Amino acid sequence: MKRRAKGYTISAVADHYEIHQQTLRLYEREGLLKPSRSDGNVRLYTEEDIERLELILGLTRDLGVNLAGVEVILNMREKMEQMQQEFNRFFEYMQQYIANAATQQPSNAKEALVPIRRTSITIRSTNKRNSE
Repeated sequence: MKRRAKGYTISAVADHYEIHQQTLRLYEREGLLKPSRSDGNVRLYTEEDIERLELILGLTRDLGVNLAGVEVILNMREKMEQMQQEFNRFFEYMQQYIANAATQQPSNAKEALVPIRRTSITIRSTNKRNSE
């Protein structure tokens, strides 16, 4: 594929993936692809655009998904990635919180009504195969 500064041209992408340039324009009109533009208004496809195109082609060619289905799948993937990032941030926050709490004992711990004990948590599987 011929590469220009910061991206691949529409003709290079179309030739490489054996699709018509109008197909790429359709994907852009439908909002499935969003290539950047050069100063001369030439579409430039980044590596991220190419990965997204490969996913679109896999869904349409291999699985027979129509463009409306592709849009739903891509939107769901983006939401799942966002949720995963939020979960990772929350998990890191909880790890830091627990680490900080474990190292800090209240100054009046000896005077507490209930003694503080360090414990560890063991998670056991509730799967029937493991309990038999």
